[in-house]
Amino acid sequence: MANNWDLGEKERKGLKKGIEHAVLVGLIQQNQTEEQVTEYLDELEFLAKTAGAKTVKRFTQKLQHPDNKHFVGSGKAAEIAAYVEENKKISLVIFDDDLTGKQTGVLEELLKVKIVDRSSLILDIFANRAQTAQSKTQVELAQMQYLLPRLRGLWTHLERQRGGIGMRGPGEKEIETDRRIIRDKISLLKKKLEKIDLQNITRRKNRQELIRVGLVGYTNVGKSTLMNQVSKSTVFAEDKLFATLDTTVRKVVFGTTPFLLSDTVGFIRKLPHHLVESFKSTLDEAKESDVLLHVIDIAHPQYEDHIKTVHETLLSLKADDKPILMVYNKMDKYRTLNFDKYLGEEEKAQIEKDLKQQVSNQHDHPAVFISAKNKEGLNLLREKVLAMVTERYSEIYPYQAKQWS
Repeated sequence: MANNWDLGEKERKGLKKGIEHAVLVGLIQQNQTEEQVTEYLDELEFLAKTAGAKTVKRFTQKLQHPDNKHFVGSGKAAEIAAYVEENKKISLVIFDDDLTGKQTGVLEELLKVKIVDRSSLILDIFANRAQTAQSKTQVELAQMQYLLPRLRGLWTHLERQRGGIGMRGPGEKEIETDRRIIRDKISLLKKKLEKIDLQNITRRKNRQELIRVGLVGYTNVGKSTLMNQVSKSTVFAEDKLFATLDTTVRKVVFGTTPFLLSDTVGFIRKLPHHLVESFKSTLDEAKESDVLLHVIDIAHPQYEDHIKTVHETLLSLKADDKPILMVYNKMDKYRTLNFDKYLGEEEKAQIEKDLKQQVSNQHDHPAVFISAKNKEGLNLLREKVLAMVTERYSEIYPYQAKQWS
């Protein structure tokens, strides 16, 4: 049976297999600096690499707000078109913000290559990474919600019609038919997710009265690597964005005290609202946790922005009031990036001491500095986690705490 909701042209469905060559486009809008946009494009390039694309050129432009037709100004759009025309290997242009259906259609007509925005790029990665029925359903729901408001602009065969009584009407009806199909599909997917959510609630109830510790953090900060080290299990870990999409839960015992440790999908700046909504059920694992380990890539130059993004996401999930341990990961990478061969051991030790003092003073939560990859600092991490878990047992399950003390 044909899939009735595979709408639009075939080439719209994500990136091709193998390496594609891409151009990135970003706007420097009001209240944004050139440095911020450069950071966003760095992240967009990493997203493109994760999806299987190689970036060959970047274009930026200062505009107060996106152009309704080309997103960028018409002159900049012509410049991008000329560059793409000269470089035949380029097969897609990626925009760092969401495009409307109209903008996508106009840009495809002008540039003659595939047009991808930030949301559709993330959705492409999610679709490739989804493994379980839950994550696949969540991705499909997000795809339908992304497509619905863009349907008119993406319906390219209407643009080829040139007047003629009786031509416009059937086309409009066809769009309405597809809208109804998508709305029906969204309704079915939401019902399916509700059923999965009920199963997850039952599963969580069956986990006995154990404290739950959730790993949260920006994408690609090393949560899965830390999960593997702490729980002695094998969770897929890779130096790419959204390497882990499905929630993984493991039972861990420190000393005589057991608890459940869960790893969840990473957060990211400018994450589309419909993606957050679709993945609420996955993120419920963080919401239901009794203790949160906020993992941070201390070697990343924008780690403070990452911390802010995670805190904002936790706030939107109403999960920001839990005990949180700040886990600053990748200390080995920090040293590689910041220490040169001429620094003595005392100087290195002082720099690390100052860093830890500075970082600890910036946040109210306790902190620990580790390298999950090299197993550095894990003993101190275990001590802090055990103390927090023990305290939570005494608050929530006091009789259990006595049993394991």
